[in-house]
Amino acid sequence: LSILLSLLVPALTTRSPDCGGILTPSGLRYLAEVSKPHAESVLRRDLLDSPAPAPSPTSPSRNQIISVKVDKFSLTLIPDTGMRLSIEVDLGITSAPSSTKEMRLSILADLHVDMNPEGNLELVTSDCKPTLEEVQSTEETDRSAPHKSSSSDVDKQINVEKICLEVSKLLLLPNERLMSLAAPFPITPNCQVQYLPLAAPMYSEQGIIISLQTTFQVAGAVIPLPVSPVPFSMPEPASSSPSHLILAFSEHFYTSLFSALEESGALNVSLLSSLTTATLAERITQMGSLFQEDLPVVLRAVTRSSPHVVLEEDKAIVQLFLTAQIGAGSSPFQSFLSVNVDVTARLQLSVADTRMIISVAAVEDIELSLATSDVGPILAALLEELFLPTIREEVPAQINKVLRQGVSLPHITGFTYTDVNITIHKDYVLIPCNLQLEARTG
Repeated sequence: LSILLSLLVPALTTRSPDCGGILTPSGLRYLAEVSKPHAESVLRRDLLDSPAPAPSPTSPSRNQIISVKVDKFSLTLIPDTGMRLSIEVDLGITSAPSSTKEMRLSILADLHVDMNPEGNLELVTSDCKPTLEEVQSTEETDRSAPHKSSSSDVDKQINVEKICLEVSKLLLLPNERLMSLAAPFPITPNCQVQYLPLAAPMYSEQGIIISLQTTFQVAGAVIPLPVSPVPFSMPEPASSSPSHLILAFSEHFYTSLFSALEESGALNVSLLSSLTTATLAERITQMGSLFQEDLPVVLRAVTRSSPHVVLEEDKAIVQLFLTAQIGAGSSPFQSFLSVNVDVTARLQLSVADTRMIISVAAVEDIELSLATSDVGPILAALLEELFLPTIREEVPAQINKVLRQGVSLPHITGFTYTDVNITIHKDYVLIPCNLQLEARTG
């Protein structure tokens, strides 16, 4: 049994969240606000384009829907259950040039987001109650005989079952957009990030909570990364947030990101020194016999172990462990020194549209130690004097060049983020922001 359990534990822990988000009640109100014109457009198309039923002997007048106006469209949270969609639609009805009336179509639907067998999130309607009632009636001419309201004709024109069946399509979040949440996004030309939902969202008073697991692909293949020792859970805000959305990223997410960049080779960089072999020979005498001509000195840095990110209050630190081959010449490159370089640098985080911009803001500490030498022993103080300025300036510049496009945040097609406020805490980063529907082009 112990052997079986030991085999099961790694399989279970490979699916562990390292980031997530909370769509707040404010966010739901915004989704309802931007969905209202869309819903009106869909209902107009469905109702105004529907052929009017032919007049019958008992009801000689022919009812026709001439106007559709969504008066109310709201989306509210039901803790532990899902969402409630409430719609009120004013319908203008005419049966003759001199007779018009107004009817109200009310729809009350319970929705929730589920996970289908393919692992994609989809919006599901669990209950839908439509009602149709006459609001007012105006008659320009007085009839000698009372005329029974022919709302049954309207009922025939309004397929309430079809409306309820497709009520989720009245929201600007069709399932195609929900699926886009799990699309792969490029970080570098050969490295991609993908956010995979681990389960259907949970519903609390703070909002709709979704947990995500990040995977990274290098050259199209998912790379194995160490699983977080502690599964990440979304930190719920103590009070209701005015922001539409709160994204959260664990310390493990950032370490995994830099590990993926390491795996892709993006952190292996060439640093051009201001030194030449001739100026270096003035300080290291054994250099003189190695090169017949004066050549620029180059530091070729590669990672010797995985990077590590540490999150503290208001502070994000990355630790890089590099080995720099110091040499000259291009074909072939001739190395004469190998130096271990440990860099501790502060990270700066910002958001542009739906991308998180990560940059090395300042190097806090650099440790150099001689690994191998073809030019004899070299004192640590001389190593620092010769190469520390180049490393201090060029390593951040090269890393920032790699990350200049930013890392895509979890997002849904058609929406971008505004009013972003990033706060760094111990072990996690919070990104409260507002949603903004992108203007349609074309």
